[in-house]
Amino acid sequence: MSQNSPFDPFDPTGMLKSMRDSSMDTWSKMMIELVNTDAYSQATGTMLDAWLSTSKPFRKLLEAVMTQVLTNFNMPTRSDVISLAERLVNIEMRLDDLDARLDETQRAMRPLTLPSPSTGGEVMVKGAAEPKPSLTENQS
Repeated sequence: MSQNSPFDPFDPTGMLKSMRDSSMDTWSKMMIELVNTDAYSQATGTMLDAWLSTSKPFRKLLEAVMTQVLTNFNMPTRSDVISLAERLVNIEMRLDDLDARLDETQRAMRPLTLPSPSTGGEVMVKGAAEPKPSLTENQS
């Protein structure tokens, strides 16, 4: 079986594993020290700024080409989808407002309604004329 000794002549892979582990630990410590320096963060920031400034024209060109291709295929572009989403949000908000107003109106109407004993449970509004008999009732 395996022993905890650092060197076992009958286990060549064990020696390779220990070499790998020690080199990984060394590299890990070195990279952590490197990444935590101000020079590294400034260099990374400079490279990122350079990348973003050079990629901006290509991104704009790609967006223009994609818009043209989508238009040629009669497919919606990004701006079309955004516009449609904004319209749907506006419609949803208006429906919510209408629903709230309808609920308000129904709550305001509840105190004005009473069950009518003469019509078998139909609702009658105070101050309104007597309800007309329905077509299904027997008229005598």
